[in-house]
Amino acid sequence: MTKYDVVVVGAGNSGLSAALRTQLAGKKTLLIEQHNLPGGCATSFVRGRFEIEPSLHELCDIGPVDMPGEIRQLMDEYGVQCEYVPVPDCFRVISTFSDGTPMDVTMPHGIDAFIEKMEYYVPGSTPKMRELFDIYEEIRQGTAYTSACAGHADSKVMKKKYPNMLRLGSYPVNKVFKAMKLPQKCQDILSVYWGYLGVDMNHLAFIHYASMMQRYVRMGAYIPKHTSHELSSAMIERFREVGGEVWYNCRAEEFLFDKDKLCGVKTTLGTVYCDMCLPNINPEIIYGKMMPKELIPEREKKLVAARGHRYSARMFTAYFCLDCDYKEVGIENYSYFLAGSSDSEREYNDIHAGIDKNNYCIFLCLNVANPDISPKGTTVCSITTLGAPEEWSKVTQEDYVALKEKVATKMLKLIKDKTGIDISGHIEEISFASPWTFARYLNAPEGAVYGYEVRDWDGMMTRMMMLKQDFPIKGLRPIGAAGPRGDGYSAAMITGSLVGKLALKDLREWQEGGNN
Repeated sequence: MTKYDVVVVGAGNSGLSAALRTQLAGKKTLLIEQHNLPGGCATSFVRGRFEIEPSLHELCDIGPVDMPGEIRQLMDEYGVQCEYVPVPDCFRVISTFSDGTPMDVTMPHGIDAFIEKMEYYVPGSTPKMRELFDIYEEIRQGTAYTSACAGHADSKVMKKKYPNMLRLGSYPVNKVFKAMKLPQKCQDILSVYWGYLGVDMNHLAFIHYASMMQRYVRMGAYIPKHTSHELSSAMIERFREVGGEVWYNCRAEEFLFDKDKLCGVKTTLGTVYCDMCLPNINPEIIYGKMMPKELIPEREKKLVAARGHRYSARMFTAYFCLDCDYKEVGIENYSYFLAGSSDSEREYNDIHAGIDKNNYCIFLCLNVANPDISPKGTTVCSITTLGAPEEWSKVTQEDYVALKEKVATKMLKLIKDKTGIDISGHIEEISFASPWTFARYLNAPEGAVYGYEVRDWDGMMTRMMMLKQDFPIKGLRPIGAAGPRGDGYSAAMITGSLVGKLALKDLREWQEGGNN
């Protein structure tokens, strides 16, 4: 039986990135996937004459060819070819300012353009916005440096070059904004992206928010021309091209150990032996069902217990395929962020209280960025909101369809009331994805696609600092949403690459020590 250097479990964004990293380094790598195609969330599905993007809104850190971002550079390093199209603006947000006045703001890409537009909405804000973006840039460079160091950054370099990252990074976003004396209306506008991370601005670490915001504004956002499945297909194609092996319709069932070191993986297609396994599986599933209890380190037990099942965003998305051009129904922007208020903590709490209180959603029209995404004269759009855990955990099989329709109906009304856009008379195809849909296809507990909430003590700064320690289970390093960057497309790819580098370091040290 063939033995592999590395087995990667799960062909989502993180798994594909990790598998490419180890295979390109010359390690014989097997990638197993429970589905019959790669991608996880990065896929597509068909309804009638439409191909639908299930999850991707926009990719940050792609950047133009002449100013590539970290993800474009990573794909170039891997040799992955994908065609991208730019998203026109950062966002349009329709909500209410903290002082009770209406908010309808459209912000452009590009730092200078963004600051200039903020000055239009909030006169006198330019000096503070310049200061803020200088800090954003320092943090962007600092996180790129720590990623390149695979968690072993030089503290002297960090103190000298990235002091604001160390000083401010772990504080909540709103606390930093207030300390900077950023005008309140600027804070209200900037808070819009909290939904992309699923954590409100009073609990989200500034380092996480700043690194994301800088990337979106500085280089713009992009989407693959032929849905996110184009990107995952290109990654798996490249992986096979360089000698990687893929098993589809294969589920990992148990991790096997020789004493205290992993030696293989029992799967539905048989047992495979390896020196290293990188599973994109929630740690609770790994420790609860897939390995001997006596080998679970005390540190990991405490970490899982401390997280207290605080799962992040449970997504609900309704997909609509229209029989008309998007302009006919009054759609002007690529993405509309709609919220009852600019208070992200209030919105977070209302979402968790259930659909009756939830007034938050993101309305997305892919055709605004890519007119060819659907047949001529048609439109593909979607509405995404976050699901209340209690509401979805208690739903019965008999009431499941009714709850999905209730959520979609409310969000359609919300869009009509706030924007004037009414698509109800033009729907040719419709489909829903609830938290349980994502749970089924991604094996994510409760459909929490972002894993554990990246908040408070479990923020991005803490997770990155934990990389300095050797992972306590020899031969096993989880990847994906429980990793240092949380989840989301770009974060997952970076985490896969980063953990792949750490795995290569482990393998090199074992070989040098004569322990294969």
